[in-house]
Amino acid sequence: MKRIAFVLLLGALALAALPAQNAAKPESGQDMNIREYIELLRTDVKKQKTQIMSDVLQLDAGQAAAFWPVYKQFETDNTKIGDQILELVKSYAANYGSMTPEVADRLASKLLDIEQQRNVLKRTYYGKFKSALDPITAARFLQVENQLENLIDLQIAARLPVINGSEK
Repeated sequence: MKRIAFVLLLGALALAALPAQNAAKPESGQDMNIREYIELLRTDVKKQKTQIMSDVLQLDAGQAAAFWPVYKQFETDNTKIGDQILELVKSYAANYGSMTPEVADRLASKLLDIEQQRNVLKRTYYGKFKSALDPITAARFLQVENQLENLIDLQIAARLPVINGSEK
């Protein structure tokens, strides 16, 4: 029960810290400091993510010996996807004021590609955790990873305005 409360508290704190989404034209790419913002998010979450995983999973010594090396590799692979998200956000910000249907289509397609890569990565590592440990622990990992991923995505999305205009 303490584990669930901890994760929910983390979620509530993250949601409370979110600024309201601004539908007006965003500041320039430089002013938004998108790279710095996302890097800060990454750093803060990575510092806490291992602790959250540890608290929720409550692994014994044998399980921990099997889990943490696989988790470290997962985080390495997941960071590569995070780099793509960073580039996508930067491209969105750079094109926001002069969005064209072609750019919007390219950005949307890239977002869908990234989401697919995330799911493939999580499915791959779910299998690795299931083999190294058991299906329940692997499912718990997946559950916590999804919650944290959703929190990060929500924080980023809350900082980005919705695309203006529509094709006539």
